[in-house]
Amino acid sequence: MADPRDIELVFAPQEEGGYHVYAPDLPGLHSEGDTFDEAMENAREALELYVEGLREVGRSLDAGVVRRRVSIPA
Repeated sequence: MADPRDIELVFAPQEEGGYHVYAPDLPGLHSEGDTFDEAMENAREALELYVEGLREVGRSLDAGVVRRRVSIPA
């Protein structure tokens, strides 16, 4: 990866407590944590491992995902 990129992480609160974390642009990247800080730390580690795995097999981070915001119908 030649230039730094930002990846969106989603932190979904769980009924039993803690957070499930996933990256919509990176299929298969999931993590969790009992607190927000723990979830963030675990997600950073998961992202590092994900990128490392892609590099090992010669794949690009570019998933081809296009995002657009639309208004919710009234």
